[in-house]
Amino acid sequence: MAITWKISSMDRDLTQGSNENIITTIHWTASDSDADGNTGSSYGSVGVTLVGTPTAYADVTEAMAIGFTKAALGDEQVTAIEEGIASQIEALANPTTASGISW
Repeated sequence: MAITWKISSMDRDLTQGSNENIITTIHWTASDSDADGNTGSSYGSVGVTLVGTPTAYADVTEAMAIGFTKAALGDEQVTAIEEGIASQIEALANPTTASGISW
């Protein structure tokens, strides 16, 4: 199992000082599944402040945006998100409750 991070959208300021198309918010999803098809996921948005010389918006790749996202979230939050996804999968793989009717 390996968590897959994806970017669903990015908000940006069209102008910010002398810069154009500066990313301000990244909307992300993270998911994983086991060999039995049990899945877990999380999603959210995070504000980003990109310092230094900004990369041209058109040149930002998804891998770069994932890096920006994880940096903005911080290591502890990224770990918590990934552990939460693993817990979802574990709960589906080894349920402790059930519902239904007996007839």
